[in-house]
Amino acid sequence: MDKGRRTFLTHAVLASSALAAAKSVSAQNGREYRRVAVEETFTIPEVLDAFRELVEREPDREPGLTAPPYVLTDTIQALYDLGDDRIAAMDAARIDKQVLSLWSPGVQVFDPELGTELAQLVNDRLAEAIRQHPDRFAGLAAVATQDPRHAAQEIDRAASVLGLNGVLINSHTNGEYLDDSKFWPIFEAAQALGMPIYLHPRTPPVQMYDAFADYSMDGALWGFAAETSLHAVRLLMSGVFDEFPELTIVLGHMGEGLPYWLDRLDKVSARPGMPQLQRLPSEYFRSNFVITTSAMFWDPVLLFCRSVLGAERIMFAVDSPFAPSEPATRWMDAAPVSDAEKRKIYQENAEAIFSL
Repeated sequence: MDKGRRTFLTHAVLASSALAAAKSVSAQNGREYRRVAVEETFTIPEVLDAFRELVEREPDREPGLTAPPYVLTDTIQALYDLGDDRIAAMDAARIDKQVLSLWSPGVQVFDPELGTELAQLVNDRLAEAIRQHPDRFAGLAAVATQDPRHAAQEIDRAASVLGLNGVLINSHTNGEYLDDSKFWPIFEAAQALGMPIYLHPRTPPVQMYDAFADYSMDGALWGFAAETSLHAVRLLMSGVFDEFPELTIVLGHMGEGLPYWLDRLDKVSARPGMPQLQRLPSEYFRSNFVITTSAMFWDPVLLFCRSVLGAERIMFAVDSPFAPSEPATRWMDAAPVSDAEKRKIYQENAEAIFSL
């Protein structure tokens, strides 16, 4: 199914119900927008069991899998829940809809055959949860990037059969990055189907890990952003967006620091000997990237990103259950931006990007 047909069918089926839901929510809550959170995590027992088996068999394969969140019972139970408890937590935080995605590193850490099998299982479970709660959940497909051909096929199935809203990729694949043309069937499928790719953090690969291991820098403190921003710059500088001009990449955590760096990228990329691109890195970023607020609930960074990108390139996200939802909505409600901009950040941008 091509992008135009998918967009038409999505809008034809959902437009009237989405409008009615938006009006109902507005009337109920006294506001003119819905709160949509777009980086909200889940997992299934089969994936966690496979993680544990991998750690026992190859403890150095993915160092981050031995970190505390992977063994904390309360966190695991929150990740498993795709029903009443999750919805109750959303209600308490005044969140109308979550865009769900599989917990990092997803299925990318496994051998290709197992990763492909688990991706299909995850996506089937996700689609079923959305069918049960269509007003509260949407979803991003998991794919086994270590097998690009099957990953592209799964993107097609996710869009055309399951009705999912995009793809989430947990950054590197065994230390390799998506600028390598062997991964481009994934981009071909995503662009053709209008499926945005959320490029989510992952623990730095083994060959980089030692530099991040001290002081707990391998995860959310620094390693996640450093590794994911590296990946994004590789995409910017490799010509990916000359080849796939309609591709949309979503970055969490207010763009993993890259909005601050855009002017520097433009100036340095203009020096002799740099890759020859059709546009400036900042132009690709403004046209092909969208960022989210996940776990970055701070006025100065929101205002800076708005000044660089515009409110239309920012979406609301929490990063639950690893960041608390209620402080996130309380912050966004009080943020020093206009009501029209809040409507874009909370609702309209997500609806446009993910065809909600």
